[in-house]
Parts: sequence; structure tokens; C-alpha cells
Amino acid sequence: MQHIIPIFLFLLISCSGKEQQQIEEIAKTDLKEISALEYLPQSKSIWALEDSGNKNKIYRIGENGKSEHEVTIVNLVNTDWEELASDKEGNLYIGDFGNNDNTRKDLAIYKIDKDQLNKKTAATSAKIAFYYPEQTAFPPKKSKFMFDCEAFFEFNGYFYLFTKNRSARFDGSFYVYKVPNKNGYHKAQYLGTLTTCNTFKRCAVTAADISPDGKKAILLTGDKLVIITNFGAGDFVNGKMKIYELGHASQKEGLCFTDNNTLFIADEKDKKTGGRLYRVKLSNLKSK
Repeated sequence: MQHIIPIFLFLLISCSGKEQQQIEEIAKTDLKEISALEYLPQSKSIWALEDSGNKNKIYRIGENGKSEHEVTIVNLVNTDWEELASDKEGNLYIGDFGNNDNTRKDLAIYKIDKDQLNKKTAATSAKIAFYYPEQTAFPPKKSKFMFDCEAFFEFNGYFYLFTKNRSARFDGSFYVYKVPNKNGYHKAQYLGTLTTCNTFKRCAVTAADISPDGKKAILLTGDKLVIITNFGAGDFVNGKMKIYELGHASQKEGLCFTDNNTLFIADEKDKKTGGRLYRVKLSNLKSK
């Protein structure tokens, strides 16, 4: 009996560790700072971009993490590209709304038509510029740094934006906004505030996507997935929210559904860590 107990404990610890790790690494990426992923079912392709300080390019990548094709956006500077979205027709949208210092007044979403994606160069076909009416100072007080954004998706003709809280004394709260998918300059509609947890690196929202069937919205943080359901026609603030621990912490900034049960996630390279492509099956997730 003296030998059975240690073996049992070893097996118990091993199984528990496996259950906590709910994310599968599948490849290294050849892009250093992937800040967004988006899957286009029409062409069965995954697209990525890098954020501020990088080229004005979008990249089609394979499941091996390697770039297969790149498109230079000739009429657009990469001010602070942070996210990609798509519509049901397969057009891509670049979210140029990174706003670390909460000073920008040129926030915009740019449309890339689907028939441009196989070319080496492309131009944007629409500019959806917007502003947050709740922001009245540029920058606001450090306790009100709520107007950075790295997460959005398109749903039923509107973009839904989930801001990144950079306030002093981070408390996990973030704003949800709605912007029409129409060319022009728009007042973003504030829908409400949600909360994750109170550690910035693990709890700040860095990406978002919505399932192909429109029934699940997913938000990404450094080591968590936030799943929102029962949101009706777009009431994401009052939907049912559940948080899942991935058991893996890194600078994760890319997220996309490839089907209703499968997510791809990418993180940025940071010294000897990151720069990976991961897969998560929603059916395998276990909440705390």
C-alpha cells in the first residue's frame, strides 16, 4: 500500500494538469507580431495582420503558421491596426483603432473587397470612421483610459467593439460599442460595460469573434476565453457570459472561428516565448 498511494497521487496530478491545459499548440508562426486573425469560409483561408510599427500588409497563413500570400494595402498606413473582421460576403475589415495613449481622433475601420484578396496590392473600398462620445478629453485622466480597442466583429450589419481598459488601477471592466457598417463618420453607440477579472495581462480583452451560426461571441484575453450567448439581435452586454481558463498565459492577440466548435488563436513573440498558432475546441472547455 505504501507504493500505491504515491502512484495514485501522480496520476491525479497529471490528469488535473491536462484538464487545465485547454489549448493545443499546432505551429510556430513566421510573423512576429500577429495582432489579428480572421477566417473566411468562402475561400477556407485564415488572414492575419501585424499592429503598429509594421508594414501595411495583410497575410494569408496556413495551419502550419507560415505566410502563403501577402497583400499590400496601398492607400492605407498602419497607424495601429489591431483586429480583422469579415462580413457574410467574405469582405475583410481592418480595425485601425489601437489607441494605447487614448489620444487618437482618427479611429476607423477599412473595408477590403473579397475580390482584391488574391492580388499583391489592394486599396480600401470604404472607410467607417467613428468616435466615442463618452471620451471628451484626449487623453482623459489615467483613471479613465477606456478607449483603446483590439477586439471587434461584424454582426447583422453592425460592428461590435470591445474596448481594452488601460486605466490606472485596472479592474477588468471594458466598454461595448456598436458602429454601423456604412461608409462615413459615425458616433459609436455605447451599449454598456462588462468585466472580466482584475489582472491586466491576463484579463484585458485583446480579440473577438462571432461563430459562423451567430450564436456565440468569443472574447480573448492573455489566458482566458469569454463566451457570450443568448444575446439575441446583438445585446452582448446582457447576454449570458461565461469565462474559461485556458491554462496557458501569453500575449494572445489573434482569434478566429474556423467552424462553430473550433477556434484558432495566435500570440506575439516575446523573447523565447510566443509566436505560435493554437487550436481550441469549445466542446473540450471546462469552466472553473
